Amino acid sequence: MQISIYVCIVIVIVISAITNILSWYISSKIGRNKVREAAKKANDIINEAEKNANTLKREKLLEAKDEWYKLKQRFDNETKGKRHELEKLEKATASRETSLERRAELLSKTEKEIRKLEKDVIRKSKIIEEKEKTLNELIRKENEQLEKISRMSATEAKKLLMDSLIEKAKRDSVLMVKEIRENARLTANKDAKEIIVSAIQRSAVDHAVENTVSVVNLPNEDMKGRIIGRDGRNIRAFETVTGVEVIVDDTPEAVVLSSFDPIRREVARMALEKLIEDGRIHPARIEDIIEKTKKEMDDMIIEVGEQVLVEAGIPKIHPELVKLLGKLKYRTSYGQNVLQHSVEVAYLAGLMAASLNLDANLAKRAGLLHDIGKAMDRYTEGTHAHIGVEIAKRYHEGPIVTNAIEGHHEDVEIISPITVLVQAADSISGSRPGARRATLEGYIRRLEKLEKLVESFKGVSRTYAIQAGREIRVIVEQDKVDDLEAFQISQDVAQKIKTEMEYPGQIKVTVIREFRAVSYAK
Repeated sequence: MQISIYVCIVIVIVISAITNILSWYISSKIGRNKVREAAKKANDIINEAEKNANTLKREKLLEAKDEWYKLKQRFDNETKGKRHELEKLEKATASRETSLERRAELLSKTEKEIRKLEKDVIRKSKIIEEKEKTLNELIRKENEQLEKISRMSATEAKKLLMDSLIEKAKRDSVLMVKEIRENARLTANKDAKEIIVSAIQRSAVDHAVENTVSVVNLPNEDMKGRIIGRDGRNIRAFETVTGVEVIVDDTPEAVVLSSFDPIRREVARMALEKLIEDGRIHPARIEDIIEKTKKEMDDMIIEVGEQVLVEAGIPKIHPELVKLLGKLKYRTSYGQNVLQHSVEVAYLAGLMAASLNLDANLAKRAGLLHDIGKAMDRYTEGTHAHIGVEIAKRYHEGPIVTNAIEGHHEDVEIISPITVLVQAADSISGSRPGARRATLEGYIRRLEKLEKLVESFKGVSRTYAIQAGREIRVIVEQDKVDDLEAFQISQDVAQKIKTEMEYPGQIKVTVIREFRAVSYAK
C-alpha cells in the first residue's frame, strides 16, 4: 500500500517537473499567452493526477484493511483450534493420570495378595515336605515287610509287576485292535468292494501283447534276395541304420525283425514295408526311407499321446509328457502293454474317485502318468517310479500326481487318497487273469518263498499257499497259541509278507486254530 502511494507521489512530482519545463520552454518560444494556456493545461493535468492518486490511495487503503481483517480472522480461527486441541490433551492427560492412579492402587493390592500367597505356599511346602518324609518312611517299612513276607527284592517285585502289566496290555491291545478291525471291516469292506467292482465293470480295455519280434510279409520269395542285396550290402545297411536284426530264414514269404527296443523295431517294420512296396532297395534308398519313417514315427507317437489325453479327458499337459505317453504304446511290462495298462489305471482311479467324491480328473491324471518313467530308455538310471517323479517335477506336475507316481508301489509316505486309488487301480489292472504273463518257474518260487516265510513264526505247524498264491493258510498248534495270539500272528504274517515280498494284488492270511477231541471205542 505505502509503495503504491509513493509511486503516485513520484509520478505527480515528475509530471510537475515536466510541466514546469514545458511552461518555460513554451513561454520562451511561443509567448506568454500560450504559456498561460499550457500552464492551465498543466494545472488541469496535475489536478487530475492528484485526484487519480487520491482515488488509488483510498482503494489501496481499503484493500490493505481487507487483507488485515482476513489475516486477523485466520489467526483467530487457528488460535481457537489450537486452544481446543490443548483442552483435549489436558482432558486426556487428566484421564490417564486417573487411570494410572487406579492401576497403582490395584498393583499395590495385588502385591500384598502375592506376598500373602507366598507365605501360604512356604508354609504348605514345609507341611508337604514333612508329610513326604513320613510317607517315604512308611513306604520303606512296608517294602521291608513285603520283602520279608515274599522273600523277593524290590527290583524283582517291580519286574514281576511290569511283566504282568505288559502281558495284560498286549492282550487288551489285541482285543481292541481286533474289535476295531472287525467294525471297520463290516462297514468299509462292502463299500470298497462295490466301488472296485463297479469301476472294473465300467472299464473294459483291450490289451495288446507285444513281443520282441515283428514279422513282415513278402509278396514273393524273390523279395528276400533283394532285401539281402549283392554280397549282403542291403541287409547290412538296413541293420546298421535301424539297429534292428533282420532274420531271413526258411519261413515262406516272410522275414523277421528282432530287437528289444519296440520303437526301433516298429520303425524298421514300417520302413521295410515301404521299401518292399516301392521296389527300389539299395543303401541310399534305405537310408532315405528310414529317415522319413523316423519322422513319421515321431508324429505318430505324439498323435497317440494326444488321442489318449482326449479319450481320458485330461487337458493342459506338457508336450514332452504327451510324447512320452505315446512312447508307452511301444513298451510292455510282463507282456502287458504299458499304455493300455496306464489308460486302464486312469479309468479305474477316476471311477473310484468319483464314487468317493474325490477329484476324478486329478485321479485320472495321476493314474495315466503313474508309469511314465517306463517310457525312458534303458540308459536312464533308477526305478521307473523315481524316473517318473523326476519327469513329472521337470514338467511342473502337482505334488499329488508326483506322490501317486512315486507311491504307487508304496515306496514313499502317502499324502493323498488319490495315491491309494492309483495303487488299487494298478493292482487291479496288473493282477487280473490274462493281463500279464508270468513264468511257471517264477510262480513256483514265489509260492515256496511265501510258505517258507510263514513257517518261521512260533506255534506254526503247517502252511499252505492256495488260490494261485493269493491266500496263505496257517495252521497253528492249539496248545501253544490261543485265539488272541492267533489273531496277532495273522497281523504279523501280513506285515512280514508286505515288507519282504513282491506280489501282484493282495494276499489273504488265514490263521486256523482248532481243537480236536479224539476217542476210540474198543
